[in-house]
Amino acid sequence: MEILLLEDVQGIGKKNDLLVVGDGFALNCLLPQRKALVATPTVRKRYADQIKRRAEEKEHEKQVHANAVSALVGKTVTFARKVTKTGKLYAAISEELIASALLDQLALTVSPQDIVIPTPIKAVGTFTVEVRSGANEQPLSVVVSAL
Repeated sequence: MEILLLEDVQGIGKKNDLLVVGDGFALNCLLPQRKALVATPTVRKRYADQIKRRAEEKEHEKQVHANAVSALVGKTVTFARKVTKTGKLYAAISEELIASALLDQLALTVSPQDIVIPTPIKAVGTFTVEVRSGANEQPLSVVVSAL
């Protein structure tokens, strides 16, 4: 069923997005809670300006995401942490730490939800993490050294 969102719905879309969702989800959740309208021709005419503005915002967001990811090409984030005698870190390097290091070291704002760590970083060495922004992905090197 094609719907028009009347408010932001986390994981689904933002206000004034035209989306195709499952009939059950629309009929049981979005429509009764007045979070969406069925996208009939009348609704499309009434909300045409808002729909057009939202489409332009989406395009702008895609360009911003592409620029943010392209700024990470060949970049490295470094950490100096205390380690045990066996070379393990006392605390793992998390997505939040990498996001704050990107802001501090490279002046790039990246959400911790956009950073994907394939295996937990709990040792000294060089690791590769993925930074996702929209549909774009870019590898980022994380270097962890002993303090």
